Amino acid sequence: MRLDSEAPQQQAPRSGLVLIQLLVLGLFCLFTLRLWYLQVHKGAKFAEMARDNQLRQVLINSARGRILDRNGVPVAVSEPSFALGLVREDCEDVPGTLAKVSEWTGVDKAALAETFRRGKKRVKPFEPLILITDLSYEALARIEANEMFYPGLTIVIRQKRSYPTGPLMAHVLGYVAEANEQELEKNPELSLGDSVGKQGLEYALEDVLRGSKGKKQVEVDAFGRQHNEQILEPPQAGKDVTLSIDVKLQEACAKLLEGQAGALVVMEPDTGKIRAMVSEPSFDNNLFVLGVPTDKWKELRDDPRHPIQNRVTQGIYPPGSVFKLLMAAAGLSGGYIKPGDVVSCPPAYRVGNREFHDWKKSGFGSLAMRDALVHSCDVYFYKLGDRIGIDRIHEYALASGFGKRTGIDLPHEKAGLIPSKEWKRRRFGAAWNRGETVIASIGQGYVLTSPLQITRYVAALVNGGKLMKPELVETEAPRVDADLPLKDADRQFIVDSMVATVERGTGKSLYRPDVVIGAKSGTAQVVKLVNPDVRVKGKFMPYEQRDHAWLASWGKKDDKTYVVVCIVEHAGGHGGEICGPIERKVFEELFGPAPSKKARPAAAPEAPAPEPDPTAAPGEIPD
Repeated sequence: MRLDSEAPQQQAPRSGLVLIQLLVLGLFCLFTLRLWYLQVHKGAKFAEMARDNQLRQVLINSARGRILDRNGVPVAVSEPSFALGLVREDCEDVPGTLAKVSEWTGVDKAALAETFRRGKKRVKPFEPLILITDLSYEALARIEANEMFYPGLTIVIRQKRSYPTGPLMAHVLGYVAEANEQELEKNPELSLGDSVGKQGLEYALEDVLRGSKGKKQVEVDAFGRQHNEQILEPPQAGKDVTLSIDVKLQEACAKLLEGQAGALVVMEPDTGKIRAMVSEPSFDNNLFVLGVPTDKWKELRDDPRHPIQNRVTQGIYPPGSVFKLLMAAAGLSGGYIKPGDVVSCPPAYRVGNREFHDWKKSGFGSLAMRDALVHSCDVYFYKLGDRIGIDRIHEYALASGFGKRTGIDLPHEKAGLIPSKEWKRRRFGAAWNRGETVIASIGQGYVLTSPLQITRYVAALVNGGKLMKPELVETEAPRVDADLPLKDADRQFIVDSMVATVERGTGKSLYRPDVVIGAKSGTAQVVKLVNPDVRVKGKFMPYEQRDHAWLASWGKKDDKTYVVVCIVEHAGGHGGEICGPIERKVFEELFGPAPSKKARPAAAPEAPAPEPDPTAAPGEIPD
């Protein structure tokens, strides 16, 4: 009896074997197709990507343009420095690398981590993320000795700004510092760690000085080391800028103001070129290039004399009696008075129940305009201002360049203030009174001007009535912004009165026989006198209560003319007394030492002042 070894239902189905074979074949075809896709169809693209892993494009930093004085002396230059970058793509242990960098350089690890966090948003993984902008040579040596053990670290050669003259030109030049988030957002050409102008001409001329970056292609090995670089696009250095400033004159002016708080300006009236611009005290702008230390910044910020402030453009002060130049012009141009009209000038001028005293306790008797300017009689201008009225003074002063910015190429210039009735209503919700007009007429009260505005106005008196844009760049063409609303004859009368002020008035300290010099002094009261009959000498008053001293002058010799304006804060003395010796030394720098006393060379004859109006009431401003 024969038994079958397997039942029919136990035999393997042939269809299952075929199915397995088809699956294997399908997988083989799929892998073959994928291999063809990668190797043939996309082969060129992936070959290029592979090369990109080996070849990288790197930005080349450009040199910032130099700034030179008018004689070619460098006052702002760029020097090579070494920055530390981190290529994230090549770094396997970022926290460990940052910790090691902190150990090598002494930079706080948390600060490095914050820099890394900020940079991740802007820097591509294969580009250097700048961790430290300027390495010391000791740190540079340690990093280069251990660089191969910490892949991703790379030394980047950059340009660092340097100011050879330091505090001497700080207020003119300003400084550069690392770009912040807002500046990076605003300008896509900037990268993390780039420096931009923050103040002064560095800020105003940023687009001219910065230049443009270049590109190079480098081959990178497995350790991130660069080989075989090729320049794709060379960097373009920023343009050099030549200033109108004369460093030698600037240095002499700074020494004259040393130890005091104040400003000193020298301008060519015909061109508007600034030859010296000094604000004291000053600061070292080199401190800001790499980030000023916190303690030093606090010291500068809290200094009661405000060394960071540029007093020439940002300092606004009551102009005191210097403002009488404008009041004389307003009176003449508006027909409120004539040069020969004689005005009674008693010791005080009464408005309502209040008396406004003259600086000279006994008064001046009766004066015409020339002597009122020469001796700086207050009562004369009290009466003139009361007659003109504050709103017309306001309009005339604005037309003469006050109460508005001069347009100089420096940031944050202050406009000053020329008050009006409407201004007081808006500011204080109160009506204007006549007494405030009287005070404004001698440059006190609410009137505020900057030293640069005074300089520009005196220059316009001297140059034929043209309000020039104050210019700090030597290559810029002179620009006339407006003309003074003043007839030439009246303007010349005021100029001649300034000459008489030097010859026999409050500007005597400036007199020298070989130069024609005109001036107007001023003393700006800081606090109100409780009893004007009791005058305390400035040296016995607290510093912050002492008067400011002003002196605005011009000098002409041969074909050279300069305007010189000085203010010394809280000087505690008259403008001629305090600023006169300073400006005399400035004129010596400009025209050479004064010769021995001789008669002044013959000058063009002075036009005689008109005769007094016989119909006017004696001792009063005529109608």
